[in-house]
Amino acid sequence: MDLKLTKETVPATEIIYEGLQEQSVELDYILPDYCPDIFRLVCCDASPVITEWAVSGDKLTYELRCDIHILYCGEDGITVQSVNQQRSFTRTAELGKSISSPEVKIVAKTGHVNFRAVNKRRIDFRGAVSVKISVAGEQQQEVISDAEGLNIQLKKVPVKYVSQRLNAVKNVHIEEEIELTSAQPDLLGIINCRCNVSDCETKLISGKLLAKGEADVELLYAGGNSDDMTIEPMSFSLGYSQIIDVDGLDDSFDCNIVPEVIRCDISITSGRDGDNRVLRCEAELRLCCRAVRTTTVMITEDAFSTEYPCNVEISNIKAEQIPLVYNENFRHSVRLTTSDDVPQNVYAMWSEPKNINAHIGDDGRSVVISGMLVYSMAAKDRTGSMIMPDREEAFEETIGLPDSIEGSEVTVDVKVRETSYDISAEGVLTAKADIALKMFVYSSDSIKAVTDIFVDDTSRKEREGDYAIKLYFGTENESVWDIAKRYSTSVSAVMEENELTGERLESGGMLLIPIVCLPDMGTI
Repeated sequence: MDLKLTKETVPATEIIYEGLQEQSVELDYILPDYCPDIFRLVCCDASPVITEWAVSGDKLTYELRCDIHILYCGEDGITVQSVNQQRSFTRTAELGKSISSPEVKIVAKTGHVNFRAVNKRRIDFRGAVSVKISVAGEQQQEVISDAEGLNIQLKKVPVKYVSQRLNAVKNVHIEEEIELTSAQPDLLGIINCRCNVSDCETKLISGKLLAKGEADVELLYAGGNSDDMTIEPMSFSLGYSQIIDVDGLDDSFDCNIVPEVIRCDISITSGRDGDNRVLRCEAELRLCCRAVRTTTVMITEDAFSTEYPCNVEISNIKAEQIPLVYNENFRHSVRLTTSDDVPQNVYAMWSEPKNINAHIGDDGRSVVISGMLVYSMAAKDRTGSMIMPDREEAFEETIGLPDSIEGSEVTVDVKVRETSYDISAEGVLTAKADIALKMFVYSSDSIKAVTDIFVDDTSRKEREGDYAIKLYFGTENESVWDIAKRYSTSVSAVMEENELTGERLESGGMLLIPIVCLPDMGTI
């Protein structure tokens, strides 16, 4: 009887490409005629975003947009003017080989930013953006799951792994008009706008994925009139509910949706009475969906034939698991200024994370997260001028976890939920940031598995002597499989002869080992 092998394919994520690309951003801007001359530059920020990407063959192409926002004051030194410009770039990355169903992660971050007023009508901007790229594909690994014939014996173990992945991306457009309350002054101009998205709710309906969530918008605007201008904070939420088509999705999948902000544009429109009391908000979000299904199969860890010489080919395979997700919170505090430098009035304060790094702690049960928090505020100094200073503060936080994650990979999403400030009686300005952490722990169990079996059926095994039973002194916790393999018999025969109930010996002692050429007993 020939040897018949049954094989199982175990997929695993394989990183195809990892790289970092730099993009310089330059702007030579001349003010239009309707804008006042530059008296003093207040601040400048550049926000990069990846608007779209595509993989074709062995190339990744993506679109990078950099939103440049510059504030300056006119000759009165108080009224704030805003300059908003965009720069777009198309970049490519050579992946080295073609892949199907790639998983792409692209993160753009602002590097250095320099700006200056060349003259009263001209602004020169120079900056750089770094783009971190990771592209993963699927690696197929074939292992032996079953075999029969030639008195083959198999040692099997159950393995749970991610057997199927589904990915989908959908862009969401939100448009909404917000009217000011009677207590809020008229709109003169938008000074600053920030948009953040929180985790969304997901629900499977008839094979389609429903995503429901909110985008939180915080802005500062110049209000009142040019003679008596005030700086006003404002916040509101934009809700969305979207159906995402994911081919092949059913309730056997675990789904995760990561929302991202592509753009958030705020403009001023006239109300019913012709006054500037209505904000028009246009936001675009990207919903990145990843769904995974797990499967448990029996794979062969070792094999031998009781009758014929046998060789096995063993390889290390990776069985990818569903990522573990942990949510934690912590607070960061910092003293920003002392009494001599405390602003006359603080209109608003916010903070943003920067250069975040995460690694597993030495104990294997914690995650160490470090980076920078950039504290920003809009304020009026003691001369009455508008200022928007930034302050970078380093932080490091160790988060203990209930599970061991040694050997895993960790990514973390850091978001500032709220930033508050306090001015003490001694005139010390202190800021506090409430931070929300979402940690993803990716693990792949490394397992030794039989990938091929070679049996020489042209010759039989030679035995020492002509006997049917051999005495063997076993030790506590010794593997019954190792004993059976050593004497070319079956595990079931050893267990039956010695009335054993487990795969390992509970205690040491004498065993009876049946030494016989058994009929083909198949898998044990």
